[in-house]
Amino acid sequence: MKSKTSVIFIAAMLAAFAAGCARPVPLAEPALPPEPPPGEIDVSYTGIKTAWIPSGAFAMGSPETEIGRHDNEGELRQIRLSSGFWMAVHPVTQEQWEAVMGGNPSHFHSNPAAGEEQGRRPVENVSWFDALVFANRLSEIAGFSPAYKINGSADPDDWGDVPTGAGHANFAAWSAVEIAYGSTGYRLPTEAQWEAAARAGTGTAFSSGEEDWTAQESLDEIGWFSFNAEGATREVGLKKPNPWGLHDVHGNVWEWVRDWFAEYPALYAAANAENGYAAANAYEADPVGAAWGTTRSLRGGSWLSPAHAARSASRSSASPFVRGGIVGLRLSRPWDPQMEPEE
Repeated sequence: MKSKTSVIFIAAMLAAFAAGCARPVPLAEPALPPEPPPGEIDVSYTGIKTAWIPSGAFAMGSPETEIGRHDNEGELRQIRLSSGFWMAVHPVTQEQWEAVMGGNPSHFHSNPAAGEEQGRRPVENVSWFDALVFANRLSEIAGFSPAYKINGSADPDDWGDVPTGAGHANFAAWSAVEIAYGSTGYRLPTEAQWEAAARAGTGTAFSSGEEDWTAQESLDEIGWFSFNAEGATREVGLKKPNPWGLHDVHGNVWEWVRDWFAEYPALYAAANAENGYAAANAYEADPVGAAWGTTRSLRGGSWLSPAHAARSASRSSASPFVRGGIVGLRLSRPWDPQMEPEE
């Protein structure tokens, strides 16, 4: 019969053995700092001023009762953005483009309106493909890792000539551009990101709260349209910003976004209607558009557009090689807390 002392010794040995064989408890991932408040302004040393767009859910598209809506805006669908991001407070200007690219392709390259600065007019006459080159070169200057990769390279010098048509030798490769995983650089926002930023928490046709696109006196305060732009682009930032500090989201120039243009999926429409937008499965998370297409999406309307084309939900598109005097771009950048300046 074992003594009481030996039983205690054996039990102690077994406990020590079990403790030694136990898996170590993994260290918890460090908690990320809280997101900045909506509309907080950040300025990189390249002079690109951006405003913070928060994560969260919003209703994308337009209701059937919205004045001036088009069918391609789809039924209202609930979108959830899992991460906030930085969005340029105005479209890329001619002086910003020229500083990076060394030239100004704009159709409206002279004769600004009285009292306005030529360099602060939005750059236009740039294709979706041109935007990729600009974004990566700007990221390199700013010290961010470039967002776009073509044929495995993030260096635009390796990409070859910018495609100028669907039959161009580089068209397929450039159309298959990829986002570099973990990249921190500038890029075109997705359609969902653009609309969330333009709406700035509002659910009305325009971010100012206006619902009627024919209300010219009201709309004159927030954007440049065919009725007030006098047939040309205008200096950015002269009109009132939306609630999150973005200027010129309504009018001035159409803005390229990331997505291939396609009809919105109806997958969530029934769930939204049945659940009153409350059920978790009624949300579509971080949509990036169709996997392939023939045209890329445009948002925001222009100086040539009637105001209904500049509502927050309004959509258009063009082939990614198209350039014209009504099309420009606005850049976004993902949030990387490790690269944010300390207070």
